[in-house]
Amino acid sequence: MKYIVCEKPGEFVLKEKDSPKRKEGEALLKVTKVGICGTDLHAFAGNQAFFTYPRILGHELATRIEAIGENSKGLKPGDNVVVMPYLSCGKCVACRNRKTNCCTSLQVLGIHTDGGMQEYITAPIDILIPSKNLTDNQMALVEPLAIGAHAVRRAQLKPEETVVVIGCGPIGLGLMKFVQIAGAKVIAVDMNQQRLDYAKKTIGVDHVVLAGHKAIQNISDITDGDMAAAVFDATGHKGALESGPDYMSHGGRYILVGLSKGELTFKHPAIHAKETSILCSRNAALEDFEHVISVLESGIFPVESFITHNVDYTDMIANFNSWVNPATGVIKATVNF
Repeated sequence: MKYIVCEKPGEFVLKEKDSPKRKEGEALLKVTKVGICGTDLHAFAGNQAFFTYPRILGHELATRIEAIGENSKGLKPGDNVVVMPYLSCGKCVACRNRKTNCCTSLQVLGIHTDGGMQEYITAPIDILIPSKNLTDNQMALVEPLAIGAHAVRRAQLKPEETVVVIGCGPIGLGLMKFVQIAGAKVIAVDMNQQRLDYAKKTIGVDHVVLAGHKAIQNISDITDGDMAAAVFDATGHKGALESGPDYMSHGGRYILVGLSKGELTFKHPAIHAKETSILCSRNAALEDFEHVISVLESGIFPVESFITHNVDYTDMIANFNSWVNPATGVIKATVNF
């Protein structure tokens, strides 16, 4: 079978190997589509935390079961399944408290262990989610949308609250939709006007603000000086992460969704004066995946416009560099296997 491996930063190689053999408790899966996310872009660039090379990337997966044993989920060959790509131990303090998304020994497919940029993979049956009503495009979006759904659940939003989302990439745009579903109002912040336009026209956010020195004043004007009850960073950019509390109201919440590789610095008097609640949001849990699947089944998420670029795996290496640049109009790129 064919697979693509990131040998080192800046270098993909298309290779061939034998198909994997499933073990007891696993399923053999045919990968049909892989979504490209910021983690993959950062890994290719060499600035992804918790990463080693060589690595087969890919954790946003649409798959079909090729072989499986008897199982309590009733899954059988031919079934479409979403892979929840987080391998947790089930025993640590996080797992015992139903926070498997931040297991102390968590391994994420395509990051800590090899992922889905290959024709076939094996996966534990307990991380497979039946997805019979979803298309390949929809299945490939479940994991990134679950990241946003989890962050919104962490924030415990109240209806009619005003929320700022920094970053109109795939995670940020998905997050905005789940903020809307929670009944809150959205102000989108980004440096790219084209992505702000998409957030306004297609996602339907209430306001858009161009990032820069006027952003704080613009958000103040929109909120009559109150600022935002919750601020989400979906960029992972150090400067954006450190400026997020400036957009937040007194008594508000700051939710860090994007991941930076380095240290962050906040002015303590400023965050103390606001009695800031700082929350990190990592990965997602089963209930977030199930929520996303129900939203996708309802048809309210704009899947077809969200996936802006799609190629077969034989063309991925030639196109990957262009997906790093928002100027190409990319929102979400996917690869067919």
